[in-house]
Amino acid sequence: MPHYVEGFVVPVPKDRIAEYRKLARRVGKLFMEHGALGVTECLADDVKPGKWTSFPQSVKLKESETVVFSWITYRSRKHRDSIAAKVMKDARMDMDPSSFPFDGKRMIFGGFKTIVEL
Repeated sequence: MPHYVEGFVVPVPKDRIAEYRKLARRVGKLFMEHGALGVTECLADDVKPGKWTSFPQSVKLKESETVVFSWITYRSRKHRDSIAAKVMKDARMDMDPSSFPFDGKRMIFGGFKTIVEL
């Protein structure tokens, strides 16, 4: 059955990975509590700069940073929209973005319909 995925690419300072992991776990649990099917956070392991484009280039990665690639899985876009609205209204999401352990201005995100799932 096809799903809907919201994906993210985020530059995270290497010395703030533990802090990022803690925030991601906290926010991920909120999405799951409100009905998301799954939340996955991945730390870069083999993401070299490319000749024309790459994960590091996409977020203007600095030498002191690494890339996190993550996604949240939903049943459909409608399901995503419903959950996102609930999460954003949840008092536990009342956080100051300037305190985040990453530069949100360089975060890339978007929603995708799955076309192959094996």
